[in-house]
Amino acid sequence: MTTQTSTPATAGKPGFQLPKWAGSFGFQIIAALIVGLGLGLLAKYTGSTKTNPNALGATLQTIGSSYVSLLQTAVVPLIFTAVVSSISNLRAVSNAARLAWNTLLWFAITSLIAVLIGIGLGVLLQPGAGTGITQQAKYAGKSGDWWAFLVGLFPKNFLGLGASTTITDGVATTAVSFNVLQILVIAIAVGIAALKVGKAAEPFLNLNASALAVIQKVLWWIIRIAPLGTVGLIGNAVAVYGWDTIGSLGKFTFAIYVGLALVLFVVYPVLVRTHGLSIKQYFSGVWPAVQLAFVSRSSVGTLPLTQRVTERSLGVPRAYASFAVPLGATTKMDGCAAIYPAISAIFVAQFFGIQLDFSQYLLIALVSVLGSAATAGTTGAVVMLTLTLSTLGLPLAGVGLLLAIDPILDMGRTAVNVAGQALVPTIVAKRQGILDEALYNAPRNGDPFADDAVDASADASLDADADAPAPAGRELADAKA
Repeated sequence: MTTQTSTPATAGKPGFQLPKWAGSFGFQIIAALIVGLGLGLLAKYTGSTKTNPNALGATLQTIGSSYVSLLQTAVVPLIFTAVVSSISNLRAVSNAARLAWNTLLWFAITSLIAVLIGIGLGVLLQPGAGTGITQQAKYAGKSGDWWAFLVGLFPKNFLGLGASTTITDGVATTAVSFNVLQILVIAIAVGIAALKVGKAAEPFLNLNASALAVIQKVLWWIIRIAPLGTVGLIGNAVAVYGWDTIGSLGKFTFAIYVGLALVLFVVYPVLVRTHGLSIKQYFSGVWPAVQLAFVSRSSVGTLPLTQRVTERSLGVPRAYASFAVPLGATTKMDGCAAIYPAISAIFVAQFFGIQLDFSQYLLIALVSVLGSAATAGTTGAVVMLTLTLSTLGLPLAGVGLLLAIDPILDMGRTAVNVAGQALVPTIVAKRQGILDEALYNAPRNGDPFADDAVDASADASLDADADAPAPAGRELADAKA
């Protein structure tokens, strides 16, 4: 009798299968960066310009702008519902006041460290000296504008809504805009009021939580197509700005990225290690959000992913993370509100031949630490730079001088912002003894969306046996993003 054998390795094996790492979100982003870089260079060297793009340049521009528009669509409702929800979630956290105070304290500490690094690099590297750029406007000294900033905090209507009308060739065009900082103030006031009202506010808070869940789900869909948006964003940036613009302000660009690198790869790891945590685990956990922030240039747009990796990779309890991460996405800006305005203010002073004294350097630090809320997560660093220059009495013409390379700089700034927004809740949770260190030290699979499958299986298990005891560990089946 002949015994037939089969080889299990070949039975039913598909002809071609991608490696597991090739399907990860991080790999897709990196691949999109490379593809976008190549297509951007191809578009630039085939004659595409900002004002007259060729077919490839126009395609990259459309893809990139469309993706940013998708992210911005949900920004206003996301800020309001996330901040209200984050404040109301303090009800479920023991020692809520202590956690809130420690969070704000560490926001300030890390911002101060970052701005001191920025000032040091500005003084050391002298980025505004010898740029070769022709001065376009005469310097006219200005007094500090803190009063105007404080007045701007007060909303003129509930939505922080503004409108401007321009007339071109007899045709009136009205553009509607939202003051994100005013929306933040409104959301904080509503959240605190809901906490004070107590039980009577429960229906409102439940509605807000439901709206937040819906908005986050839509944002998850947008984030899942981030690799496609990355191709357009990076490709368009290279095609429009190329290396020429960076070269003309190369010393300034170099100083900014050195500062960002020092914060991200030196300061943050030191803080992580000082608190007895693994540096490798921190970076492997937060990296998907850092990658998305780099290409999207929006802390608020990256918020759902930042909160997910903070909870599920870094081990911060959901009740606390749902407060700290949204708050950080609107106020915690080590890149935009610390490194960038510090170096930029020094650059502008050097460019216009203005000597800064010690008191003005102290004022840069004070403005950066206390005024970081002015960036509001979506407005970039332009507002913060304007506030810093006006407070120091430096020419605001310097803002326009740096706008040409702002998209290039904003990528690195936002990546550092998001890394810090995940770091502070991790540090505070560790210091308060509520960090899930087993989850923090767990192996990473490189895919921040892998828990979706865990959630689905958990839901199925709960449906099959409603009386079964809840699984130990973190509650992955409730409040899915």
